[in-house]
Amino acid sequence: MSQSTSQSSSQPISQPTSQADSMVGLKIAVAQQQFIVGDVINNAKKMVELAKDARDKGANIIVFSELSLLGYPPEDLLLRPSLASRVKLAFELLYTVKDIVMLVGYPHIDPNGTFNSVAIIHNGQQKGFYHKQCLPNYGVFDERRYFNTGHNQVLFDYQGLTIGLLICEDLWQDAPIRALKEKGAEIIISLNASPFEQNKQEQRKALLKSRATEHNIPIVYANSVGGQDDLVFDGGSMVVNAQGKIVQEAPRFLQHTLYVVARHDAQSGQVILSEQRKSPLALSQIAETYQALVVGLRDYVNHSGFKGVLVGLSGGIDSALTLCIAVDALGADKVYAVMMPYEYTSQISLQDAQAQAHRLNVSYTVCPIHAAVEGMRHTLEPMFSNTTADTTEENIQARARGMILMALSNKFGHLVITTGNKSEMAVGYATLYGDMAGGFDVLKDVYKTQVYALANYRNRLEETPVIPERVITRPPSAELRPDQKDQDSLPDYDTLDKMLELYIDRDFGYDAIVEAGYDKDVVKKVLSMVDRNEYKRRQAAIGTKITHRAFGRERRYPLVNHWSLEFPKL
Repeated sequence: MSQSTSQSSSQPISQPTSQADSMVGLKIAVAQQQFIVGDVINNAKKMVELAKDARDKGANIIVFSELSLLGYPPEDLLLRPSLASRVKLAFELLYTVKDIVMLVGYPHIDPNGTFNSVAIIHNGQQKGFYHKQCLPNYGVFDERRYFNTGHNQVLFDYQGLTIGLLICEDLWQDAPIRALKEKGAEIIISLNASPFEQNKQEQRKALLKSRATEHNIPIVYANSVGGQDDLVFDGGSMVVNAQGKIVQEAPRFLQHTLYVVARHDAQSGQVILSEQRKSPLALSQIAETYQALVVGLRDYVNHSGFKGVLVGLSGGIDSALTLCIAVDALGADKVYAVMMPYEYTSQISLQDAQAQAHRLNVSYTVCPIHAAVEGMRHTLEPMFSNTTADTTEENIQARARGMILMALSNKFGHLVITTGNKSEMAVGYATLYGDMAGGFDVLKDVYKTQVYALANYRNRLEETPVIPERVITRPPSAELRPDQKDQDSLPDYDTLDKMLELYIDRDFGYDAIVEAGYDKDVVKKVLSMVDRNEYKRRQAAIGTKITHRAFGRERRYPLVNHWSLEFPKL
C-alpha cells in the first residue's frame, strides 16, 4: 500500500484463494475498549492480547478506536519530544501479532508534521496508514492545535472486500465518505473517540443511517469507552448496513468486543452483514446520565491512584446524590462520609445524613466545626470588631469544612469530591476554598432540577431508597444562617435552570431571554451573577461533562471584561 499522504491508494493485503473463500466473508472485531492516555506500551500490550483473542475467535480484522495507542485526548503529550520513539517501540509489540489485520489509531509523526492516523498492520508490517482529514476545533476538541490535515483517501482490499477508512469527524462531514465511495469502497470502517453528552447516541445513529443510505454503503463504527479527566466515552459502537439498519450494537459504557461478518451476496453482489440476535438494553436519558457520572468518577479516582474519596455529607440533596454516585462508582469500602455540623445545622440534616450513610454502608464520621469557626472568629475579632456580620461569617463556616476535608485528604490519601451543581456554579452560589475545596466535582455539569431527577431515579432502582425521601422533598438550604433557603437569594430552580440553559448551553443573550418570557429584572440579576463569577469557575474542580456546553474547556470567557448585557447605545 502506498505511504503517500496526498494520493488515494488501494492495494490488496491478501486475497482469498478461491471464489468459495470470498463467500465465507470477512469477520471484523470491533474493539470497544479503554486505553489510558499516555500509557503507550501498556496500551499496545492490551491490543496484542485483544488481537490474539479475536484471531482465535475467527476474526480477520480487529478495529481499535481513534488514537487508541496514545489514548484520547492526549492534549500536550502530543508535543513531547520522545513521543515518536515511544510509538515506534509500541509498534514493535504490535508487529508480533500474526494472521489478523489490526487497524490502530495512533499519532503519526514525520517531516510533514503530526497526524491523527490509523495504521494498517498485518503479519509484522505496517501496510499503510490513513490521516484524518477533518480536524474538529469546537467544543471540547482542539485538534488543529496539534495535528496537520490529511488529504488522502485510503482503501485496501482484503478477503474480497474493498475497505475505506475514516476517523471520527471525517464521518460527520460528507466529502470524505463520498470520495471513498466514488473510488470503489464497499464498506467503511470508522475509528472514533466520541465523548458522551446527553442524547449523543441518538445523534450518532441518525448520522450513520444518513451516511449509509445516501451512499449505499455499510459502516463499521468503533468508539472508545471510559472516563478521561472531565470526559466520558460511552462506547455504543455499532455496525449499520447499506440500508441504514443497525445490525450490530455494543453496550454503552462497557468494554466489549463486537463481531460482524461482511460478505458479498452471491446473487446481487451487495455487501451483506451478519445481524446480532439481541440488541443491548437501551438507556433512557436519565439512566445514561447517571451511568456517565459513575464512570467519570470511577476512572478519575482509580486512574489517578487515590485510595478512596471523601464526601462532606450535609443532609442536603447534592451531597446525598454525590454519595450514591461515589458508592456505585467505587464501592462502599472506598467512600468516607463526614458530617460537619454547626449551630445552624438542623436536626433533620443530622438524621438524614446518618440514615443515608448507614443505608449505603459507608464510613461515617461526625466532626463538629464549632471550635474551628470560633477560633477563626477570635483571630479576626481585632479587625472585625466594628463591622456588621454578613456573608463573610457564613463563608468561614464553609471554609472550616473545606479545611477539615483537605486535612483528612492529606493524612489518609483520599480524594475530596465536591458537591456543587451546575446551577450553583453558574451563579457563584459556592464558597472559594470552602465547599469548592476538592479535586473532582461529580455534579459540576448537572443542573439542580436534574439533581432531583437523578436522585429519584436512583431511589427507584431499589426497594429501599438510598436517599431519604425527606432529603428530596424539603426546600434546599446551605444552612449557614437561621432559616436560610436557597430561594432567599435565587429564583426557584425551575425558572433559574431554564434561564441558565438558554444563556450557557444555547448562547441566548439578555434580550433573547427576556423575549422568551422571563422578567427582565430577574434575567439581568441572573446573567450578571453568571458573568461576574467566572473567576470562581476557573478555580473550581473539574467534573464530568454531560451537557452540550459544560463549564471548562468548551466555555471560556475572559475573567476581566466590560461586555454589557444589554446592547450598547451610542
